[in-house]
Amino acid sequence: MVACVFVLAAAMPTLAQTPGPPAGAGPPSDPNPMRVERERQASEARLRTAEMGAVEDAERQKLIRAAIANVKQDFTRIQVLRNDIARNLVARKPLDYNLITAQTAEINKRAERLNVYMSPRTSANREQDSNVDLAGQEMVDARVKLCKLIDSFTENPALKNAATVDAKSENGKKEKAKADEDLLAIIKLSDSIHKRSESLKAP
Repeated sequence: MVACVFVLAAAMPTLAQTPGPPAGAGPPSDPNPMRVERERQASEARLRTAEMGAVEDAERQKLIRAAIANVKQDFTRIQVLRNDIARNLVARKPLDYNLITAQTAEINKRAERLNVYMSPRTSANREQDSNVDLAGQEMVDARVKLCKLIDSFTENPALKNAATVDAKSENGKKEKAKADEDLLAIIKLSDSIHKRSESLKAP
């Protein structure tokens, strides 16, 4: 600091002796005052755009977090419903069409939503499938098949170990394709069981 002070002190006489620019020799004033206003408006517009971009990014992140939460919830709930159905099958409980209607309706709704997140382009393929007419023992067999489909879907490595499976590898693509196939089969079969049990349940 002392050295700086000395340097500045030595330079002061020289600076004081340096004549300033003559009057009127400075940069000319802007002849167009509107230019300054336009630049100010452009600067404000850039700031607003940056702020809007930040808000949009925050909204996108919020939507992504909500989607992830919904997927986890649907994935877990389908497994819970599958376990409930399996327990009733193992216990050989009489067919309760009211319960079957409620269970398959929820499975179908959650599987549909998972399909939107996972494979939105495959939804239309299901419209070409015909419904299966189910009754009696066929209803039992259909629920057994539904449980197996849910097992195959939820245990698929492409979903269960998504963080470690290479989705771009040949094996990863096959596993993802199998998950899509199982999910569409779950949607179709749960819808068929639901419609049949709806027609047979107690009023």
